[in-house]
Amino acid sequence: MWIVKIGGSLATHAMLPAWLDLLSQCGGGRVTVVCGGGGFADEARRAQAHWDFNDLSAHNMAVLAMAQMAYLVHALNPALQLTRSKADIRRVLHNGQTALWLPFELQRDQADPNTNWDVTSDSIALELARRLNAERLVVVKSCTIDPVASLAQLTEAGVLDRRFAALSVGVSFPIEIVHHDDLSRIRSMLIGEVRQIGG
Repeated sequence: MWIVKIGGSLATHAMLPAWLDLLSQCGGGRVTVVCGGGGFADEARRAQAHWDFNDLSAHNMAVLAMAQMAYLVHALNPALQLTRSKADIRRVLHNGQTALWLPFELQRDQADPNTNWDVTSDSIALELARRLNAERLVVVKSCTIDPVASLAQLTEAGVLDRRFAALSVGVSFPIEIVHHDDLSRIRSMLIGEVRQIGG
């Protein structure tokens, strides 16, 4: 199973429908899509900066922002199947479809080490990949990606959130940080694996 995280920066980008088409057409039974919060999360940041409320509330707003982005994505491509839990995801994949995750389970009543802006949808996608024993994590970004940079360097550069590199230590699956123009390469990887599995 792959986890593909679609950056919130793609919310208004012309490439978004092409990525969704790829994942719905080539990811059936194999891909779970995680959405960034995009402008919805930016509104949570602005509200917190204005009113100076706690990180727990901001975290819950950011989780809802990811869900809003997922609903937007589903509206654009209804073939992607909305899911809310690990069991839900496995059911959708078992049925040969592509899962689209609504992260409501991450809402919290009490603060924990992850209820702050050091942990964003990048690390949330990484943790979901770890929980689901994923084969690969692909993080799609709109910013320029240095192809030789380490995860630590990408974290330092602000491409990934502050916790991502540390949370990635010891994972058993490859992590690809790609630009949205890398669509054809990811398509080739998906199709190549389908052919390999089909034997």
